[in-house]
Amino acid sequence: MASLPKYITSECVRRVLKMEDLIPVVETAMANFSKGKEGGVVQPPRQFLPYQDNGGYLLLMAASSNKDRAVSTKLVSRFFQNGDTDKVVRQDIVIYTDPTDGLIKAIMDAEDLSLMRTAAASAVASKFLAPKDSKILCLLGCGGMAKAHHTALNCIYDFKQTRVWSRTFANAQRFASEIKAEACESAEHAAKDADVIVTATWTTTPILQYQWVKPGAHINCIGAVRPNKQELSTELMQSAIVYADSKASAMAESGDVIISKAEIHGEIGDLVNGTVEAHRDKTTVFKSQGMAIEDAVTAKLVYEKYMELDGL
Repeated sequence: MASLPKYITSECVRRVLKMEDLIPVVETAMANFSKGKEGGVVQPPRQFLPYQDNGGYLLLMAASSNKDRAVSTKLVSRFFQNGDTDKVVRQDIVIYTDPTDGLIKAIMDAEDLSLMRTAAASAVASKFLAPKDSKILCLLGCGGMAKAHHTALNCIYDFKQTRVWSRTFANAQRFASEIKAEACESAEHAAKDADVIVTATWTTTPILQYQWVKPGAHINCIGAVRPNKQELSTELMQSAIVYADSKASAMAESGDVIISKAEIHGEIGDLVNGTVEAHRDKTTVFKSQGMAIEDAVTAKLVYEKYMELDGL
């Protein structure tokens, strides 16, 4: 009789998953994804299942990697009406499967896993696209995603100054105190002269304008993953060199790409593979949609670290 899957809590994920271990794992997965069939990655389109008449949805993301020997399925449930109650609005669960025997090895609370793998992907993009002497980091948004990006990007560059902005200045002040940054009352002030900018918000309309971004800066655009939402102005998207984690996903789902009609120059995996040029001297955008293969390799790393530290 097969043993029951391990249940790995968010607390355990935070304890075993280290950004310096995760970034190279995600980089390899992105490279394999962009190799097509040769890379051995199978990643069906994500599925959105709406909760009828309630404004929420269930998101399903699955992927496997032959080279990474990893398989996972992620379920994300969002129920926005819970915002006025004591119930959570969002739940993330990853089911990790061993491809050598088909057994489900673990069920993981994936909130922190999702934040960290997304930030790791941005770190890979910034490694190839941001100015090599990057010193100023700008974080637009002050939630868990911004915090994960602060950790990940500081693994790549030695930033001397970090500026943060939120629509609510008190939130920016709180976050700035937590990460030892400067809280800004406007996104324009936060972005001024920044080498690397992260947009990680729930906005539906642009919060970052072309004229606020210095030439040669790199932008990690994380939010606005649905066709009707934008974080970056159309002028900024059209003037920048745009890269994506998945070109197909960005073209089908990203409002920043769809509304602006911006051309996608290539995927981050193409940069890793050396098949697309990295325009480090120009303003660049990484449009992150998030990929299931990132979940799969991250879940594998979590499971292996968990078993090493906790045993049976």
